[in-house]
Amino acid sequence: MRRPGQTCVAITGLAAVLWALALLVAAAAADNAPADELRIITSYQADVVQPLQEAFERSHPGIRIRVLNKNTHAAVDEVLAGNDRRFDLFWASAPEAFAVLDKAGRLIDLGHGPHADFAWSAVGWTWRGPRDGPVPQDWNDLLDPAFAQGIAMSHPMRSGTMHSLLETILQDRGWQAGWAWILELAGQLSTISARSFGVLEGVESGDFAIGLTIDFLALTRSDRGLVFRYGRPVIIIPARIAALRGGTRPQAAAAFMDFVLSPEGQRILLRSDIRRIPVDPDIRAELAQSLHPEVRAALNFSWSRYDPELAARRYWEVKQLFEAFVARDLLLRRELWRRLRALEQALPPERARIRRLLTWMPLTEHQARSAPQDRETLLEWAERSHTILRDAEALIRRLEQPR
Repeated sequence: MRRPGQTCVAITGLAAVLWALALLVAAAAADNAPADELRIITSYQADVVQPLQEAFERSHPGIRIRVLNKNTHAAVDEVLAGNDRRFDLFWASAPEAFAVLDKAGRLIDLGHGPHADFAWSAVGWTWRGPRDGPVPQDWNDLLDPAFAQGIAMSHPMRSGTMHSLLETILQDRGWQAGWAWILELAGQLSTISARSFGVLEGVESGDFAIGLTIDFLALTRSDRGLVFRYGRPVIIIPARIAALRGGTRPQAAAAFMDFVLSPEGQRILLRSDIRRIPVDPDIRAELAQSLHPEVRAALNFSWSRYDPELAARRYWEVKQLFEAFVARDLLLRRELWRRLRALEQALPPERARIRRLLTWMPLTEHQARSAPQDRETLLEWAERSHTILRDAEALIRRLEQPR
């Protein structure tokens, strides 16, 4: 008769053997992928990827492409964790994501440097036309009470382009003034969507009056009634593609990068269902007349360019501060802004004091970047935000009392 201890040892040994076999099968599946398979992880939807993919495969019949669509934040996390699925290329609109991966040593140079810019973009807002009522002309117009609870945006943890939009504001206005604008914008928000396309779909359906977005996402939906306006000043953001460490098809990856940057690949970006601004100046000249004048001007000046390195240095902090100070207590912050605007009888100094609280980011950039990137920091930031909101609410409640 087998003793219980012997049974346990046998089961444990069998489990170990099965686990080892599973690892071998997984490794073999990765190592024995078709020799012609190029793996791309991208934040782009099929309407951007497929035209370039199909054109590339026609000119390179020996290479087959497999694409995984994943939001930028999740894609960066996967690559930083080791790129276990051995993707060959990363392709996205948020340039700071590439700077983060480059700093971590996750990108390789196949002839274009650690990454290559292939298109330009800029951020702004969209609405469904024709619109009854006012239309925002600049960023500050979005703070007008006429748009209260009518604006939608996506979460920067789920949308690389929304992280770039926040950085556009912070880089243009500076840390404190930029956060003051973002915190006041929170009072205008109808929702924070988990998807960039959720914002556009909501504007199309009439659920939201205004949607914050990046140019090409709205411009490709102009046939559905969407109108897009660039925020001023127009700050040009490069979209990038890069080869990944751990990929298994470097020659195919280099060929695809070459194609995207070639005249043929750049010209595909001009299609009405893609609407990207090519980096190739000769190809870009073909749409010069249709480019917004401020975009043409911004392309000619270095001061109007986005700083991906700066955005990368505070990549984690900006996302987490948005979560702690905007997303976490959105309903309360929005309600306090509504109540503040209703205090018509309050004296200007009293209203100004409450406004200062509602637009106050209590952490400097240095303090935020010096904090440990751990759960305790996130809880501390959330508590600081909530404390400020409680203080503002106490002041509002006192002023709401009959005098």
